[in-house]
Amino acid sequence: MTRRHPRHPLPPYLGHPQPWAVAGHMGLRALSLLPLLAVTLLLGMALYHWQEGLAWADAFLNAAMLMGGMGPVDRVQTTPGKWLIGGYALFAGLVFIVMAGIMLGPVVHAVLHRFHLETGEPTDPS
Repeated sequence: MTRRHPRHPLPPYLGHPQPWAVAGHMGLRALSLLPLLAVTLLLGMALYHWQEGLAWADAFLNAAMLMGGMGPVDRVQTTPGKWLIGGYALFAGLVFIVMAGIMLGPVVHAVLHRFHLETGEPTDPS
């Protein structure tokens, strides 16, 4: 890695990612994750509707609450429904963790840039 001379430091826009650029990257990642979110939500709705016999609006509410980490609203009545919805809850939690990691990637990248930028005098290794 080459060092910059102290009289020629990096301009601020090259050394540190700007906050609006980081927010833009997070927004693009959020848009790319919408299909995963929609498929996961539809899967939960289908499980609640067909296994537990809930109306689509109630199925949406329960699936969305599970995906958000709040837990189901209605009590699950059948034994197969308990197994399927329990598996869905684990899957939804994993999807939430993956989405949070992907969304926070630009923030972590910007923080690493901020801590690794060399701005001081070059030191002589000998």
